Amino acid sequence: MSREHPAISVDQVTAFVQLAHTRSIRLAADSLHLSEEGLRGRLLALEQRLGVTLYEKAQGRRSGVKLSHAGENFLRKATKFVADAHTLAKLDDPGTMVKELTIAASQYVTYYLLIDIVRAFHAASTDIAIKIFTRTEDQVIDALQSEDTFSIGICAPDEYPTNLLYRNWFTMEWALIAPINGPEFDGSEVTLEEISRRPLILFEPGSTGRQHILEAFYNTGLTPKVAMEATTTSVIVRMVEAGMGVAMVPVLRSGAVTCGLNVRQLPISQKIRPLQTGIFVRPDSRADDAVTGFSDFLLGFQP
Repeated sequence: MSREHPAISVDQVTAFVQLAHTRSIRLAADSLHLSEEGLRGRLLALEQRLGVTLYEKAQGRRSGVKLSHAGENFLRKATKFVADAHTLAKLDDPGTMVKELTIAASQYVTYYLLIDIVRAFHAASTDIAIKIFTRTEDQVIDALQSEDTFSIGICAPDEYPTNLLYRNWFTMEWALIAPINGPEFDGSEVTLEEISRRPLILFEPGSTGRQHILEAFYNTGLTPKVAMEATTTSVIVRMVEAGMGVAMVPVLRSGAVTCGLNVRQLPISQKIRPLQTGIFVRPDSRADDAVTGFSDFLLGFQP
């Protein structure tokens, strides 16, 4: 008599999908209301059942959890498995069924805009549930191209793929952020030459913003004095507030980027290529009423 393998549970696969989306044991555990050990336990049980290693276990990885080759291959099936399980769970109670809209967005868009916009959207459309996953610009585009569970991508990429539909949302200009009691500058506008003499806090590699900043310096024959790097605008501005340097960041007309912080926002005299933020959808999603409805709702907000 053959021994039966233990069944794969929805909880185990959901733990893996959240790990893949967040690339962080802590964030995945928090999103599922688990302890980190509880999450690892589910992942270990799943790996034992599948007989493969799904992610690398190295400690102190600065760039986040990295999936193994087997994990990358399993992710698409796992994501569909979880989505199908959620759909089946709702069939017995049609009155509670809602349309789920899964969005991949840049951290800037999520932190400064989407939280408030989604709250307003939910107040007007209670039949659509929205899930937001934060990604870098490249990861947003990759998610739409490789995972059919993502319906919408919102970011400011450096390149616009031809296999996705695009709608322009808004443009962001650049400003210098400096500590309130930090170094003085010669005029009301700051030059790139002045900035190049200060310790600069820069976006980490892989972001569109970093490319635009370095492009501006190199076009004028200058080399910035990069003191530190960080992933998100909110962290960078906090580092400036702590006196760790100055930073060039995209700003909103609402002032949300620096609101409540002890920093100054100064215009930059030279033109830096602005960030063009837009909404991306797959061609097979354009007929989806939820996708169209939320996209139109977004376009009604001009930051």
